[in-house]
Amino acid sequence: RFHHTSTSHLCSCSKTVSDEKYQDPFQLGRKDLKNLYEDIKKELLVSTAELKEMCDYYFDGKGKAFRPMIVVLMARACNIHHNNSREMQASQRSVAIIAEMIHTASLVHDDVIDDANSRRGKMTVNQIWGERKAVLAGDFILSAASVALARIGNTTIISVLTQVIEDLVRGEFLQLGSKENENERFAHYLEKTFKKTASLIANSCKAVSILGCPDPKVHEIAYQYGKNVGIAFQLIDDVLDFTSCSDRLGKPTAADLKLGLATGPVLFACRQFPEMNAMIMRRFSKPGDVERARKYVLQSDGVQQTTYLAQRYCHEATREISKLRPSPEREALIQLTEMVLMRDK
Repeated sequence: RFHHTSTSHLCSCSKTVSDEKYQDPFQLGRKDLKNLYEDIKKELLVSTAELKEMCDYYFDGKGKAFRPMIVVLMARACNIHHNNSREMQASQRSVAIIAEMIHTASLVHDDVIDDANSRRGKMTVNQIWGERKAVLAGDFILSAASVALARIGNTTIISVLTQVIEDLVRGEFLQLGSKENENERFAHYLEKTFKKTASLIANSCKAVSILGCPDPKVHEIAYQYGKNVGIAFQLIDDVLDFTSCSDRLGKPTAADLKLGLATGPVLFACRQFPEMNAMIMRRFSKPGDVERARKYVLQSDGVQQTTYLAQRYCHEATREISKLRPSPEREALIQLTEMVLMRDK
């Protein structure tokens, strides 16, 4: 239903909060994320020095901690909504830690699958230690996350967060496959995007809402907010693969095309340049395919259409979270949707 929009409707989710209510999500969430990476490293109690070094490599404190940030803000927004509680539960903060661990384990495994050589501006684990050890390091981080999850001692939370791990695997399988029919292709892309990126954010938000509030309506609000922000985040990521320079991104541009992946900008461009269909089907494997596809995308409105689609998802996230009682954290979550759309790396 999103695919026949014209860019003349391009609308920005303009400032949803007035300036005096403006909350910088990263400032507001900082207190709850203090020592986040130290706490993660405590979960990774390792007997061998090499495995410890590998596990610690991405937990260097240099990432923006985007996912844990959303989780702690959602926890506080739900606690305030439920009984005006200003306290963050220890179990809710644990969910933020577990989310970052699952995310990082998936990055380690993705880099092996993609044979990637750079991530966040530095060499990947698989490049330094080799593929076999990288796979094992990813497995180890996941197992440590599972132990931390079991310690929360709530079967509903365990069920919600193990769904994320299943979705990550299913999403990776979807990415390895492709669809011939054009309409199926877009649905396949959005399903893959949900499973690989948005499920983690959606289910982590749902988990902290369950811990903070008994109302199933609130659980659904938290889930829908996370789902919509997560999909928008990945759509913008797919746009940046065409528009950002590799120095900003910390990884090579046109990386998706080189992996044979047709993301949103490519699928939209395909409508203006049907000759791209054959290239998509052969996963840009012929010499010159990557360069030609990139040129077609930049000549088309694929980037604008994908950005517009991301705006629609952010607008939906804002609509959902606005159902909660007003709080600084709720405003920060609204602000975060703006930041997802404006980011350049």
